[in-house]
Amino acid sequence: MKQKVLILCTGNSCRSHMAEGILRNAVGDLIEVHSAGSNPAGYVHPAAIAALDEIGIDISSHTSKHLDQFMGSGITTVITVCGNADQACPAFPGKVSRHHWGFEDPPKAIRPGETEAAAFIRIRDEIRSVFEAYAAGIRDASAL
Repeated sequence: MKQKVLILCTGNSCRSHMAEGILRNAVGDLIEVHSAGSNPAGYVHPAAIAALDEIGIDISSHTSKHLDQFMGSGITTVITVCGNADQACPAFPGKVSRHHWGFEDPPKAIRPGETEAAAFIRIRDEIRSVFEAYAAGIRDASAL
């Protein structure tokens, strides 16, 4: 059975979508990767789409989804990428691994002298570093 990873954030508009795109790109079809939110914004932030497009990952067809959509769907790993989602994450049925890797919310993380696009790129690179390392572990495990 293929591992199913759900990446959670509160709004499911920025961080979770960037993580989903990066992880899916890094692991191919070894696992299923999804993202959702505890309080979905209803859209994917255009700057998140642009930041991933810049590194050759297309998330333009992603949609903002509620985490309830994934209850009972066989999720094996839940990764929260913001503190609010970590606190709001319900118990998923079955044996589920949980990880919390928190990242700043790009629209609210703009530093003095930094553009919104630069904030998204900075946080994208942080997400990329963590999720590509996670993907390497998955690839190594599947090679055994």
